[in-house]
Amino acid sequence: MESSTMSNIGFARVSATHQDLASQIAALKAAGCEEIFSGKQSGAAEENQRKLDEMLSYIRKGDLVLVTRLDRLGRSLRAILQNIDTIHEKGAKLKTLDGAIDTSKESPLAKATIALLATFAQLERDLILDRTSEGRARAIANGQKMGRPAKLTIKQKAEIYKAFHRNENPSSINAMSKQYGVSRMTISRIVRGDKIG
Repeated sequence: MESSTMSNIGFARVSATHQDLASQIAALKAAGCEEIFSGKQSGAAEENQRKLDEMLSYIRKGDLVLVTRLDRLGRSLRAILQNIDTIHEKGAKLKTLDGAIDTSKESPLAKATIALLATFAQLERDLILDRTSEGRARAIANGQKMGRPAKLTIKQKAEIYKAFHRNENPSSINAMSKQYGVSRMTISRIVRGDKIG
């Protein structure tokens, strides 16, 4: 049910124990917040996210969400933008007490700020992808194998192949699967010669 009058809803979070949650809550109260959602002083990510989700579920059309700074809404630009979108989708507005953004006024500056944030969020994603790709390329160039480590060594695979063909007993696939701690499919491929080397 939508509220008939606008409410000021505050959200406070810290990401480290040395940051002060009390000062954020005091600033939000001074700004007229009737309801304030906050994590714990420990800055535990799970608690912060749970409280943020509670706040996003609580807000209604016409509400104004207040935070002391924009970074209180997430740990990355992408997360911040997603949360801004959720606030706007619910018909609420967002204002930071440091003056960085105020979407309650529908000003060109607020729209430009969000567009700029979206650009930086894309840049952030691209930089992460670039760093990941470069890291993989360096690892491969240094002879490091990517992906999950093999469960069986080449020597073990050779042992399995020889043991199976020495006995000519397909039922030993089950026994070897248990012995080496791998699936029957893996043993089957080895005894066919598919996975040696």
